[in-house]
Amino acid sequence: MPSKDSCIVRHFRYYRSLSEHDQQLVEALEKSPLDVTAGSQLWEERDPANDFLTLSEGWAYSYRQLEDGSRQILEVYLPGDVIGLREYAFHQRLTGVRMIEDGVVCRFPHDRLDDIFRQSPNLTAILFAMASRQQVLLTERLVNLSRRSARQKLAHFIMEMYERLAKTAGRQQDHALRLPLSQEMLADVLGLSPVHVSRTFTALDEEGLIHRSRHRLLLPDPAALADAGQFDKRYLADSLFAAHR
Repeated sequence: MPSKDSCIVRHFRYYRSLSEHDQQLVEALEKSPLDVTAGSQLWEERDPANDFLTLSEGWAYSYRQLEDGSRQILEVYLPGDVIGLREYAFHQRLTGVRMIEDGVVCRFPHDRLDDIFRQSPNLTAILFAMASRQQVLLTERLVNLSRRSARQKLAHFIMEMYERLAKTAGRQQDHALRLPLSQEMLADVLGLSPVHVSRTFTALDEEGLIHRSRHRLLLPDPAALADAGQFDKRYLADSLFAAHR
């Protein structure tokens, strides 16, 4: 995959600039791409944790299945994300991962990451930053689930996706984003019922904070939506390396 088209390379560059050698190592993570369809199970809980995934196209999510049959979605992965970093020290998968839509993934074994650690301190630091970012996203998700109203939860989640997509896809001039999650998926992300999600979308639309057409959202005033969701994007600022650039 040419680097100019690679969301993985763009993702890594967002944290730090890459040397030619670093870029070659990153591009190697996108060899042998595999087309996957919406709903595909990439792995299940307790599967052997032998490899990672780079998500080149499409959206995916990780989840835990509960004893009562319900599901909690923990993370939503976007193009450019590396999936499975937190399981590097474990023999079994801690969560299941499934595709939200059709996409392209590239699997690479743990020892490929060991090669990166040996050959590039710069990429090692970036991967550590990515793992830290994923941990912060989970922390913010916990606060969102436990301490915010339905209106705040949905507004906050939309703004998080809006800001994350801007990193690799660029900011859309009309402040729009594509959100390919069903209402059932959103309910499992936010700890709400699908009916409550629908009612909250309607309320935000009536307030003029969002306009929804299927999976496309238009945000007339992102700042107002951020205020409605108590959204502070500092946790997405990636300022860890600012002093070292």
